[in-house]
Amino acid sequence: MVSIQRTHMFFLFLQQHGQEGMNAVWAIFFSALLGAIFTAVLVWYLTVHNRKLEREKSKATLYYASKEAELAAREIKTKAEIEIEKRWAELTREEDRTRLDLERRRSELAKQESAFKTDQAKLEGARARFEIDSTSLKKSRQDLGKMIRTYRRHLEQTAAISMEDAHRLLLAEIATDCETEIRHYRRELLEKSEKETETQAKKILLAVMQRVAGRPTNDAIASLIALPNEEMKGRIIGREGRNIKCLEATTGTSILIDESPNTLLVSCFDPVRREVAKIALEALIADGRIHPASIEEAIAQARAQVDEEVIRYGEDAADKLKLTGVHHSILTLLGKLKYRFSMNQNVLDHSIEVAFLSSMLASEMGLDPAVAKRAGLFHDIGKALNEEYEGSHATVGADLLRRHGEPANIVNAVAAHHEEVNPETPYAGLLIVADTLSAIRPGARAESQGNYLQRLERLEQIAIGMPGVQEAYAIQAGREIRVIVSPAEANDEDARKLAHTIRTRIEEELQYPSVIKVTVIREQRYSETAK
Repeated sequence: MVSIQRTHMFFLFLQQHGQEGMNAVWAIFFSALLGAIFTAVLVWYLTVHNRKLEREKSKATLYYASKEAELAAREIKTKAEIEIEKRWAELTREEDRTRLDLERRRSELAKQESAFKTDQAKLEGARARFEIDSTSLKKSRQDLGKMIRTYRRHLEQTAAISMEDAHRLLLAEIATDCETEIRHYRRELLEKSEKETETQAKKILLAVMQRVAGRPTNDAIASLIALPNEEMKGRIIGREGRNIKCLEATTGTSILIDESPNTLLVSCFDPVRREVAKIALEALIADGRIHPASIEEAIAQARAQVDEEVIRYGEDAADKLKLTGVHHSILTLLGKLKYRFSMNQNVLDHSIEVAFLSSMLASEMGLDPAVAKRAGLFHDIGKALNEEYEGSHATVGADLLRRHGEPANIVNAVAAHHEEVNPETPYAGLLIVADTLSAIRPGARAESQGNYLQRLERLEQIAIGMPGVQEAYAIQAGREIRVIVSPAEANDEDARKLAHTIRTRIEEELQYPSVIKVTVIREQRYSETAK
């Protein structure tokens, strides 16, 4: 719209000014045309000039670059020539040194060759002399052999006995002379070795026993429970005895109520059942409500409490010995040992004591104390198993440990600690010694008088049954047996062998808590009566 208006105004201007306006328009047009032409020519000139300058600049750049490249090539060539000359000089010097070294070695080889030829000539001369000497030596041997044969014939004719017979007689005489000396020397060596071994063993055992403190024995088959008053006995018995019958039937124990004031006795050979009954009775007495329903509830709670204590006792034993990686089932069985006794000795305390003894013995002997400690703690774990497992506690305990991933050396030590299987590692012997030490310490175990007398009688019977034995006496509470042999039927060597035989039979046939010393006495007496 604006352009139309401008065009309209332009035509109005032309109509108003006429020819003059047209001339002015043409003048403006030609002026603009000349200006455009001049501008185009100027732009073309500047463009051509710039291109020329760029071509000249490029030529100059290429020229200087070629000059610089040529200069760099000359420098590289110069450096390479210098490096080559230097390397050539080094190679030349190396060649000179190699040539001198080769000449020196050639000279040394020539000297060695000359020395070798000289030694070879000497060797040839020595060989010739040796052949001469060998020939003369053979001749001398032949002459000596003739002289020896002549001398032997002369001796045989003079002594009227052949050389073979004389040789046999000489050997028999030497054997007779040396037999007594050899027997005495062997006896001295054996006695010295036994004394040294016994002394060293005593030192080790004393060092170990002094570091372990024992505990007093406990009641094995009965538990006493205190009552607040005599009336509580009637409440425990109940109407027509139903309460006490329920207690005995549910716990599997015997409850004895007699005239003893304010006490009752719970008796059972199973210590776990006895402990359950004791806890249940103490809870019922404290509660005061005693009837069959409360009895069953108290017994169930007591069994749960005992199960918790069993696990805690097992974990405490493992923590006390700093053992790790023990299976949960093994810990449970260890806890059950807390309620079991062997001749009044608590089995768990005995196992812990054996573990410490085994560990210290292993340390004294240069073995691994951790393995010995683990075997000592587990050695009586078979005593916690019930009647479903057949076999001795050593074999069933070893089988249980094997099934729960214990190492073979620990399994063998547990199985062999009563010598029912052959020991395969030193840890089995350590466990046997530690178990014996824990059992024989004073007050560790109680023994009935009947068993004691029976063992003494059997000990004397073993000795009297031996050939040549006149009398035998068991003394020092069965810890020593003295055997008197007939000097006419046995010599000193026979007496020594007899002591060894009696010791072997005692070890095989008797069960004893300590050691037994065997003393064989052979005495020869000569008497005369002056009249």
